[in-house]
Amino acid sequence: MATPTPSTNDESPETPVVGKGRATPSRAEQEAARRRPLVANTKEARAAAKVQMREQRERAQAGMAAGEDKYLPPRDKGPQRRWVRDYVDAGWHLSEWVMALMVVVILVSLVPDPTFSFYAFVGLWGFIILAVLDMVILSGRVKKKVAEKFGKDRLEKGLGWYAAMRSLQMRFMRLPKPQVKRGQYPA
Repeated sequence: MATPTPSTNDESPETPVVGKGRATPSRAEQEAARRRPLVANTKEARAAAKVQMREQRERAQAGMAAGEDKYLPPRDKGPQRRWVRDYVDAGWHLSEWVMALMVVVILVSLVPDPTFSFYAFVGLWGFIILAVLDMVILSGRVKKKVAEKFGKDRLEKGLGWYAAMRSLQMRFMRLPKPQVKRGQYPA
């Protein structure tokens, strides 16, 4: 039996290759090969993500302004809150004029004569007292009507405060936007 002679050609099928045929990479080389960004950091990817986020924000803002439940914050969700919003938006309230009156008082206080400022501030405080009284009456009225409509046992907490705070905002600044015209009280 003849023994095979070792040949210098490594490609021959007769010689077994020991190992994997290449040098083992160092740990630093392995880590560098595995390293890649967690988030795509290309300009195109960033621009696409920015456009997508802008579109999503615009959809959410439009949905919130329209009063869609999906886009409303938790404080505005639910049929009782919608009813309260419609009830408040249908009426005229003294409290929605507080901000405008404050601006007028600031302008009047710029007049050099202190008597104008004094009477403007007294008038403002009188108006604020009337507005708070209007808010208290509105709160009680809303609680009573919601209890009649939805049942006293199903009454959500905070509806009176919600109505009072919504009436304090000027109508054009309210979010969600008013869905009813003045005088169109909900059934």
